[in-house]
Amino acid sequence: MFERPRALRPAPPETRRRRLARWAAAPTRPFGRTLQAIGRADQRALVALRTHGHTDLTDRIAQGLGLFGEMGSGWIALAATGAALQPERRTRWLAAATAPPVAIVLNYSIKLTIGRQRPLLDDHPPLARAPSKLSFPSAHSTSSVAAAVVLGRVAPGARPALLCFAGAICACRPYLGMHYPSDVLAGAALGAVVGKVYPLPAEEPTPVEVVL
Repeated sequence: MFERPRALRPAPPETRRRRLARWAAAPTRPFGRTLQAIGRADQRALVALRTHGHTDLTDRIAQGLGLFGEMGSGWIALAATGAALQPERRTRWLAAATAPPVAIVLNYSIKLTIGRQRPLLDDHPPLARAPSKLSFPSAHSTSSVAAAVVLGRVAPGARPALLCFAGAICACRPYLGMHYPSDVLAGAALGAVVGKVYPLPAEEPTPVEVVL
C-alpha cells in the first residue's frame, strides 16, 4: 500500500545554507546552541523511527492504532462499553467519555498558538492522513493519555493496560511520520494533566445489605 522506506537524500544546497546560517547565529540567542542540539536530536529520532523497523504488518498495526485514537473515537467507544457493562458506574464512564474531545479542543488551541508544521521527509511521506497541517503538540497523544488516565480513575484495575495502550498510540505517531517526537512528548504531558484534573462524578456508595 505504501512504499517501503528508502535512504534519505542529502538536503539541497539552499537548505544547507539556511541551516548553516541558523547555526552561526545561535550563540546570539538565549540557549541557542542548546535548542539547536535538542532540535537535531528530535529530527534524528524522527528519521530513525520513520525509516527503521517498517514492514507491511507493523505499518498496518500503527495505522490501526492511529484510527483508534482519531478524534478520541476509540476511547469514547471504550468508555461507552464500560458504561454498558457497569451500570453502577455509568455516570462516571459517560463523564470520562467527554475527556478526549475536551483534550483535543485544548490541544488545538495550543497548536494554533505555536503554529509548528508537520514534518516532511524526502522520499518518506507520512503513512497516515491528518485534518490539519499543525503538529505541536500531538492531538493523538494528548487525547489518548488523557483518556487512559481518566478511564484509569474510573477503573483502577485497568490503568496499566490503558496507559500501555495509550503509549503505543503515542509511539506510532513519529513511526508513521506524522509528528516529531517532541510533539508526542508535549502532547502526552498535556494529556496527563488533563486526565488527572478532569472532573468526574463521585463514586456512588455500594448499598449495604442488612441481615436481620
